[in-house]
Amino acid sequence: MCSDRFDQRESIEKTSVFLSIGSNVGERRAKIKEGIVSLQEGGVGILRRASLYQTEPVGITDQPWFLNTVVAGDTAHTPRGLLELCKQIERTAGRRRTVRFGPRLLDIDILLYKDLVLREKELEIPHPRMHERRFVLVPLLEIAPAIRDPRNGRSYAEILAGLDDGKKVTRLKAQGF
Repeated sequence: MCSDRFDQRESIEKTSVFLSIGSNVGERRAKIKEGIVSLQEGGVGILRRASLYQTEPVGITDQPWFLNTVVAGDTAHTPRGLLELCKQIERTAGRRRTVRFGPRLLDIDILLYKDLVLREKELEIPHPRMHERRFVLVPLLEIAPAIRDPRNGRSYAEILAGLDDGKKVTRLKAQGF
C-alpha cells in the first residue's frame, strides 16, 4: 500500500537564497559556524559556502574587524519566515540590538531570495545596501560569479568593480569553520 506522505514532502517547493553571515565579537569563527548549523537545523539547506573574510567595519569604524561569509542555500520558508528564523538565530547566539552598525556577536542578512524584489517595512530584498558593501559582494561573487541584481539586471561583479569605498576585505587562508 502506498502512502501520500512521501509525495507531500517531495512537493514542498524550495527557493534559492543567499545569506550574509558576520561576527566581530567573541569567538567570531565559532559564532559563524553556529549560525550556519542553526540555519540548517531551521530548514535552510546550505548548498555553497564562501571562504571566511576579515573585513573592515562600515559605519562605526571604532570597533573590532569582522569575519564575514556568504552562503547559498534553498528553503521552503517564505521571505518573512526566513527573516524570523535569522532573527531568532541571532538572539539565541546572544545578539542584542543596541547601536546600529555597532558590534555584533552574530549578524545574518537575507541578500537575495530567488529573483524576488520586495519592499516591506522590515524586509527589503535584495538587501538594500548590499550593492555598496565590498564585504558582501566579494564572498557572494566567490560562490556565484555570474549573479545579477534582480532589480536592474546589472552584474554584481560590475557593481563591485565600481566600488571605491576603500574598505579592506581579506580572504583568510584557512577555510576551516
